[in-house]
Amino acid sequence: MSGQPHEADDAFNPRRNTHLEGHGAAQKLLLDSWNSGRMHHAWLIGGPPGIGKATLAFRMARFVLTKGLPGEQEMGLFGPPPDPTSLVVDTDSAVCHRIASGGHADLLTVQRTWDEKRKRFKRDLPVDEIRKIAPFLRLTSAEGGWRVVIVDGADQLNTSGQNAILKILEEPPSKALILLVADNVGAMLPTIRSRTRKLALEPLSEAQVKALLFRYLPDLEEAERTALARLSEGSIGRAIELHAAGGLTLYKAMLGVFDSLPRLDIVEAYTFIDATLRGGNEEANWVAVTELIGWWLGRVARAGARGTIPPEVVPGEAALVHRLMQGSQRSGNLDRWVEVWENTNHMFAKAESANLDRRQTLMSVLSRIEAAAAG
Repeated sequence: MSGQPHEADDAFNPRRNTHLEGHGAAQKLLLDSWNSGRMHHAWLIGGPPGIGKATLAFRMARFVLTKGLPGEQEMGLFGPPPDPTSLVVDTDSAVCHRIASGGHADLLTVQRTWDEKRKRFKRDLPVDEIRKIAPFLRLTSAEGGWRVVIVDGADQLNTSGQNAILKILEEPPSKALILLVADNVGAMLPTIRSRTRKLALEPLSEAQVKALLFRYLPDLEEAERTALARLSEGSIGRAIELHAAGGLTLYKAMLGVFDSLPRLDIVEAYTFIDATLRGGNEEANWVAVTELIGWWLGRVARAGARGTIPPEVVPGEAALVHRLMQGSQRSGNLDRWVEVWENTNHMFAKAESANLDRRQTLMSVLSRIEAAAAG
């Protein structure tokens, strides 16, 4: 992936993106809580990466910073105004424009910073950023309404950062809303989970991902949209990142190497590795290919366990998986695919943390896959 990923894209950035696909139940729960007059002060929005969690958080921020303004709920000519029926607000409003530009005084956003060298967001969320929340919430609202805090990547906080969040949750100020966005809710402290209302978002359907791809990448062919939707497994964020990184090309090349199994074509394997890890896109290609190999191995392992072949991403893939499963069933080594899957993920993680040689790591992984296919 060259340059900053989809979060930097105006059309997809949750701060500016007013379109949210799906998650109707979660939106209704937030709306019902607001209309009840007993809005919980903190929400933990969880679910897989790239499915719209941050987009939902910003949608809620727009709603609260609009509907919570003084005078917004004043008595009308025929009594109190009706309860709102949607979280959607006027996108041309001053509130929306200030949030989009990052200039709304009553909204504080805390998120991971971009690592220009590695072309990805940093893994950790600095505790110093969390320490900005308490002083912000002690301020009087600039517009006389609510104050909102969005912590995107809350599960990346270390213990000190989570404890800093916990202190705020224990003594919440009035008319303040804290939205914690997390890919892995289980990584949050139990005390944080117990003091927040939880919104568990599910992956998008294949049709929803394709609809979003058509919206954000209208020039894609139908076959490409289908392939990216299946590769992403319900994550529009991952689908767009894979497209930006040339993920489909990498995936087809990877399957081309696997097509020679159970005997690996060594020349083709090294050609694939060299093509992946050369040039200015090595970092992005490494991230993409490690994710794709791990994803494909998990797919093969699940296919063997269930005895069913999943819908293919690209033509010819189903036949390859079927052939590998038949060979594994004859040799009785279906469990080896699970083992290879787990070991591969461990090897890639170790290569990342210990800065191991990437070419050697990829070749070792391919050799393990060959051993599993050979039985």
